[in-house]
Formats: sequence, C-alpha cells, structure tokens
Amino acid sequence: MGAYRMWVELKMEKDFTFKLLFVVLLLGVFVTCGFCLDDADSDAVVYIVTLKQAPVSHLYGEEFRVKGHHHHNSKNHGSGNVSRLDKPSHISHKHAHNASSTSRMHNSLLRKVLRGEKYLKLYSYHYLINGFAVLVTPQQAFKLANRREVANVALDFSVRTATTHTPQFLGLPLGAWAQEGGYETAGEGIVIGFIDTGIDPTHPSFSDNTPERHYPVPQHFSGICEVTRDFPSGSCNRKLVGARHFAASAITRGIFNTSQDYASPFDGDGHGTHTASVAAGNHGISVVVAGHHFGDASGMAPRAHVAVYKALYKSFGGFAADVVAAIDQAAQDGVDIINLSITPNRRPPGVATFFNPIDMALLSAVKAGIFVVQAAGNTGPSPKSVSSFSPWIFTVGASTHDRVYSNSIVLGNNITIPGVGLAPGTDSMYTLVMASHALNDTAASDMYVGECQDASSFNQTLVQGNLLVCSYSVRFVLGLSTIKQALETAKNLSAAGVVFCMDPFVIGFQINPTPMRLPGIIIPAANDSKILLQYYNSSLDQDEVTKKITRFGAVASISGGLKANFSLSAPNVMFYSARGPDPEDSFLDDADILKPNLVAPGNLIWAAWSSGGMDSVEFEGEDFAMMSGTSMAAPHVAGLAALIKQKFPNLSTAAIGSALSTTASLSDKYGGPILAQRSYANPDSNQSPATPFDMGSGFVNATAALDPGLIFDTGYSDYMSFLCGINGSAPMVRNYTGESCGESTMSGTDLNLPSITISKLNQSRTVQRTLINIAANETYVVGWSAPYGASIKVTPARFFIACGQQQVLNVDFNATMNNSSPSFGRIGLFGNQGHVINIPLSVVVKISYNTTNS
Repeated sequence: MGAYRMWVELKMEKDFTFKLLFVVLLLGVFVTCGFCLDDADSDAVVYIVTLKQAPVSHLYGEEFRVKGHHHHNSKNHGSGNVSRLDKPSHISHKHAHNASSTSRMHNSLLRKVLRGEKYLKLYSYHYLINGFAVLVTPQQAFKLANRREVANVALDFSVRTATTHTPQFLGLPLGAWAQEGGYETAGEGIVIGFIDTGIDPTHPSFSDNTPERHYPVPQHFSGICEVTRDFPSGSCNRKLVGARHFAASAITRGIFNTSQDYASPFDGDGHGTHTASVAAGNHGISVVVAGHHFGDASGMAPRAHVAVYKALYKSFGGFAADVVAAIDQAAQDGVDIINLSITPNRRPPGVATFFNPIDMALLSAVKAGIFVVQAAGNTGPSPKSVSSFSPWIFTVGASTHDRVYSNSIVLGNNITIPGVGLAPGTDSMYTLVMASHALNDTAASDMYVGECQDASSFNQTLVQGNLLVCSYSVRFVLGLSTIKQALETAKNLSAAGVVFCMDPFVIGFQINPTPMRLPGIIIPAANDSKILLQYYNSSLDQDEVTKKITRFGAVASISGGLKANFSLSAPNVMFYSARGPDPEDSFLDDADILKPNLVAPGNLIWAAWSSGGMDSVEFEGEDFAMMSGTSMAAPHVAGLAALIKQKFPNLSTAAIGSALSTTASLSDKYGGPILAQRSYANPDSNQSPATPFDMGSGFVNATAALDPGLIFDTGYSDYMSFLCGINGSAPMVRNYTGESCGESTMSGTDLNLPSITISKLNQSRTVQRTLINIAANETYVVGWSAPYGASIKVTPARFFIACGQQQVLNVDFNATMNNSSPSFGRIGLFGNQGHVINIPLSVVVKISYNTTNS
C-alpha cells in the first residue's frame, strides 16, 4: 500500500561522521569541505542558500529553450545508429563554463564567510536558482544570511511520495492517439523528467527495441546516464535517455542505506518505475502477475522519452535539497515536462506556501518552458488538505476509472459475500477450516497465529484439501504480516485455497486487489466477515465433554477475481485525494487559486514494477503492480501533456494547462455528475457531487485537450506580479528570484487562469479573462451559473473570434447575502464549430453589506 504510506520526518543522527565520509566517497558525491568530518559539529543541519545573482536559465534560458525546445519537430527526427550518449550536447561551452564558475564562486563565498570553520557543501545549484545546499550550524547559517550576496537561507525539509485499461477509459486508441497518427508516434520526441525513486532499466516498458519503428534521438536533450554496479553501462537507450541520482542531503543525516536505497538511479522502491510507465511506458507490454495475465499495458504517451532524476528512497523518503538539485539538473538537461509524484511532509511556513525552495525552483523551470505536473497529495478528504500550492504547477487529484476486479465467496447456506483478490476460483465447494482450529500440538501460544504466517504451527492433515480461513488484522496494514506469507503457508499445507476474514479493529482501510496464485479472497468488510464466521461456527460439530471439534461442517466456493468488470459509474474522486481550497499560508488562509487543477485516474492502476521494488511486499518479484494514489494520477496528465506538446510545440506551459483544464469532463460515463467520496470509512456510502475544490476543472479529457479551441495564457511576469501582491512578500520575492517588486501587482483572482477563485467577495468585483483562439474562426455563445450567494454577469455574451485573435471577458460578481460557506458556479463558452470551454467559479466568503455600518 505504498500509495498511502506516510514518510516519517527523520532527524539527523548525531553520530554520522565516519559513515558520511565513507558513503560520500563511495557514492562519488562531489562536495566541498571546510573541515575534517571526524569531528563534525553535532548541531549541523542542511540549509538551502540562494544568492542574489541570477541563475544561468535567467541569463541564457530563452536562447537555450528556443534552440532546444521550441523548434524541435519530433516527427522529423532521424533514427540512425548513433547512441544517445554519443551525441554532442546542445548546451554551449559558455553555459558549461558558467556552471563551473558558479560553483567556484559558491566555494569562495563559503571559505570567506566561514573562514577556518567546519562546513560541508552538498550541491551547487546554478541553472534554475543560483545557490547551494550546505551542512552548517544555525550560527553559521546566520552568518551566511547576513552576507550581502545572499538572498535567502532556508532549512532543508523532508518530502514523501504521494496501466492496462486507463488508455481505453480516456479514449486514447480511437481519440487522441488516432488523431495524431496512432500509438506508434504518440509523444515521440518529447522528454518527460521524473523526480522519483528511480527506475528499473531492464523493464520492457522502457526498451527501445522496437524494430517496426526505431526511436529517434531527442536532439534537444543533453542529459547523461550514470553508470554504477546497480545501473551498468547500456542501461540507457533511445527510450530511457537519462538517469541520475541525488542523495547528498540524506547522506549527511546518516540514514542512507546502500543495500535498500541503491546509490544509483536503480529503483529499489518501485514507485518511480510505476509512475514512469504510466506516463510513457511502451505500448502493448504484457501484464503477467502471479502467473495470471491481466492484459497489455501502455503509457499515455508510449513513444515519449524518459529521463529519471532519483531523489526519493525506500527507507526514508527524500529531502528538499536533493529534490531541488534534481529539478535543477532536469531543466539544464532539457526535459520538456517534469512529473513530481511527491509532496512536502508539512505545509511550508512563512509569508505564503508558494515561497519554498521546491516551488520557486519550479517557477524558474516554468520560465524556461517546462510544464510541471505534481500530485495533489493523499491527505484527503478534508478541506485545505492539498499539498501542491502554486499556480505555475499543474496539480492533479485522483479518481476511479470504470474497471474493477471483484471476487466473492458463496457459502453452503447460499449466502454470497463480496471480497477482493486477484485470484483464481475453486471448481467446487470445499470445507472451511479456521486457522485457530487447525493448530498442531506443538504450536506456540501466539495470539497472531490465526494470521497464517508460519506453516509449522498447523496440522497439515486438517488443512490439506480444505479452505484455510485466516485473520486479517492491523498487522497486515503495518506490514508485520503479509498476504504473500499466508499464501506460502497455505501452499505448504496443501490447502485448496485461502479466505481472509477482516478483524473488526481494522476500520476504514481500503484493501487493493492482491495477486494470489492459489484460489483466495479477502473479505474487507468486518460485518461480512462476521456473517461468514457465524455460519462457520454454527456448522461445527463438537464433543460435548471435551469441546473438541469432531467435524468441520461449513463449506464454500470462491468465485475468483481474475476477470475485470467495467460496469462502474466512473470517474469518482477518491477519498484520499487531497482537496482545496488552496491554503495560502500556515494559518490556512485561502488563496485565490483553484487546486487541484483537475483529476485523473489514480486508483487501482496497473503499471510497471521494479525487479528490486520493495514498496509493496505483495508485488515483490513481479514485473507489474497495481497501485493507488495521486502519485498514479499525476503521470497520466504528464503523458497527456506530452501529446499536447507534440502537437503544439510552441504552446506555453500555461496554455498546455489551459487546454487540459477547459476541456475537462464534468460528468461520469453515464452522464451523471462526478461524485466525490467524503469519508475514509465506507467511502462508497459517503459520496456527493464533486465541487471544484474536489476535482478542479473536472476529469481529464485527453482527446478534447488536443483541440481546445480557446486557451488562457499566463507568463512568468504575471506570476511575479501575483507573488508581489501578497502582503509582506517583497523581501521573499527578492530573496528567491533576485528581482524587486515594482508597482505592478495582482491577486490570484486576476491571474489569467482557466478558473476564477475568490476567497473573499466583499460586495462586488469585476474579473477579466483573456482568451486566445488557436483553432479556426468561430463564434461563441456564453452561458453561466452563479455560485450560491452571488450573482454574476459575463460580457460579451456572444462574440466572434478569428484564428490567433484575443477576446477579453468581463465577469461581474455581486454578493447577494452574507455567507462563509464555499459555493460554486461555472461559465461555459459554446462555439459553433463544436468547441466547449468550461471555466469553474469558486467563491468562499461572501459579504453583501457592511454589518458595522448598517
């Protein structure tokens, strides 16, 4: 259940000295030292230091992005025999020299400020931000902060990780893929960078061995492939074009475990391999798990290229200093899209949530033309739980799709009980035997023996040929007991199958279908488990004197859960998917920004799994795994963004986000409203229509996003004006960007986003939106529904717009009552050529009159 795990924020170990020196040398992490590590100060922690001087991307970014990104045409790339790693870099010597001189400047500053003192520089950042990560004491950090060259000093923080059928559910084979030449070219030439747990390069989802059509060399990409024992030479190819790892901040804490975490881009967790294949895995890869075939897998953009920047690890999660280094390198290498299926462990403190090292590095990435996708977080369904904050980041929540694997058990009294389990069924009725009733005489008095973790505890004669009934307790949730081990026990005892009954103390825990080689089923509801146990106990024959069981009378058959059903009304927003409104600061004030931006499939997603993946014990050793979380939703959108980028190479990052948002679906597959689960316990019984704070603009519509008609555009200068408009933000803006706030400021409401969010409507307000037509000439009619407690008017109500022209909409809001509950509306633009543009409206506090004056 890796999609739900919460990374624990770990404190730096005091005794890390010798281990740090050894591991730094072992990993080849290039650091600058001002001291001998064997007497390092125990008060030292990692800080991210930003300098006032502009980074490389601000000096040369437009030149590089124009050369590398705006003029590449993926369909015209050659497919010669030149290896990806043999091709010369498009980055100039001037740029490389600048990086080297920036690093020397950082070293010089540290020596000057901390003359003769102890410190350890971990990274020099130079492309997106000009700064470095350094291990120093708080007193030394104070010295650095007081230097005129230094703009900002921030304490490092921890982060955590937040498909065979989804291409069909999203309509890709007959829609987006078909329109652009089929899956054979979908995403070709676009490089997606993944900041995650690494990748398994041996997986067929990332092979470039496609003789029917060779992968081209992405000429605009200049990344490299690290070579280590775990990631040998030849791991990269024309599909997997780059791979690096970043762990210096983790190493300084003494928590890096080389046997689990791998000092290489290799994925020891499984999460990174999974997300990369969701976005860009090869088409038609056979999904075989536990000996059963579940169809063929494909990424959303199966011909896109993959670049991996490993900054998260199995045993501890990750840290901002490493993530920022990964983002900086990805942008320098020339990726087109960055996927972040990670979120911070806590809400960033300070003036506003937007001012944190990761989001500010991503702002520079967006300035350089990189589209950034981030998972919303798995902390729903409570309001303000979203963990992706900034308007320049495209935030994705998780929904269901219409495929479900259902299983059931039919009891001898003709009662059918539903359950889960990717398992074969039985061919007939078999006797049920409770594990606690099948113990041998030497079994230890273990209160957990009913969980079937040790075959030596049981009498094989009693179990053989029967269905073994095991208890599913909270220990399975914690990973102390496993389905896999229980299945091994059943196999060793020659059982006909396994039935798991839910412990009543396990409340509200979602159990994903688990692969089983034996016939088996997990009964997830405690009440259903009680029904089975009542039938079982009533069917026992016992000796009246000794109370020993003389006959097991209960019988049952398992239907099996290998066949998928497609009858669900979908999509629904999952209970764990984090919700808006977007918190502007640690005081939970609401930002005038809609989050999430939209939702995409994130529940029960089949995708590639690492051969060394340890995140889910049930899928260890398998090539594919079924996982759930917003981590799985984000790469769906990253892959679809690659299709848009391929078709419209000159669209800005904001325009790509606009195309995805304005075309999102508002209804489920049957035409009803999209529902949102409101409770962790019994989520299917606690649903109501989703609001924009649940699903953003709606459910992603891949085909419509390739033909949006009108788009909203927003640029770096707009984001800067927005940041400068936050009360007290000027010093933070200057510290992070090196730029001073001028007189031009704007609120989040006035950003030209494909949504309108007003956290406080004080009587009345007029909001403008500017649209650009990227389709043929068209006439639009405007319709709207007002949020409860407000009235709106949109002008013009009808307009003609030629290709390439702009149109300004004026939206007048008036509060009609005093109300502090969020309410929602929508503006719809309906074109005579078939384009439909949806703009969600969200108003939180409404004040129709001043109560003090009245």
